Amino acid sequence: MLYLQLFYTFFKIGMFGFGGGYAMLSMIQGEVVTRYGWLTSQEFTDIVAISQMTPGPIGINTATYVGFTATGNVWGSVIATFAVVFPSFILMLAISKFFLKYQKHPAVEAVFSGLRPAVVGLLASAALVLMNKENFGSPQEDIYSFTMSCIIFLVAFIGTRKYKVSPILMIVACGMAGLVLY
Repeated sequence: MLYLQLFYTFFKIGMFGFGGGYAMLSMIQGEVVTRYGWLTSQEFTDIVAISQMTPGPIGINTATYVGFTATGNVWGSVIATFAVVFPSFILMLAISKFFLKYQKHPAVEAVFSGLRPAVVGLLASAALVLMNKENFGSPQEDIYSFTMSCIIFLVAFIGTRKYKVSPILMIVACGMAGLVLY
């Protein structure tokens, strides 16, 4: 039963997760943390961080981890990973043949025009999902940790956005800052 739930959950996420892994994050959290309780909020936050640092798409990495955590074995990972990839595989096979032929058709252009704002909304939702107590702490519980987390966030944001610091270098620098400051 658990394997079927895993397959169905990640198939659904793969089918409707337009915009890639980051856009899927709020959907994944809603299913695996809120609905099924396969992960805690802290575990979800940790796996998002790990998935960002490891090679491969974040949605697939997350599915693999959740599958293993939920079942305690590799078969859960295989099922969840296959389920999240399978809809894209099927859709790409079906669509690729017709897309090049009809990509300039007004109906196709209208569909993609409608999907663009939805993808931006899903990405914004993913950013908000990560702005939680597990990542930043709570000013009521520990003002120092909260302040340091906000400073690290702002330095990372400004460093990558304004000064074009390499994300890899920024991950290492923020990890070192966390080690020193906490």
